[in-house]
Amino acid sequence: QVRLVESGGGLVQAGNSLRLSCAASGGSFSSYAMGWFRQAPGKEREFVAAFSWGGGNTYYADSVKGRFTISRDNAKKTVYLQMDSLRSEDTAVYYCAVRTYSDIYYAALEYRYWGKGAQVTVSS
Repeated sequence: QVRLVESGGGLVQAGNSLRLSCAASGGSFSSYAMGWFRQAPGKEREFVAAFSWGGGNTYYADSVKGRFTISRDNAKKTVYLQMDSLRSEDTAVYYCAVRTYSDIYYAALEYRYWGKGAQVTVSS
């Protein structure tokens, strides 16, 4: 059973940075894709960033491209989301997710396992 635990959320002022972590366990991650999604109040869950654990490419939503960076520590099975130049519109609950195939999809329904989420609040 895959388990994902997010950490690192909090309250930050606009323009500042925050780093989220997602500790993964219980799966054969070398053949999986991993992604970050977010959901703001009253809005649908949306794609933020993703990568295929066995590949080198990363993918970003246009709204975060150039400001957010997804990375990983293979030994720790941990995925990070470095968020720079934060804006008030980045306020949301951020979720780590696993797709049990290596190809990347942007739709949340393509991801099978989810963490419980981490709240990120950006004050203006």
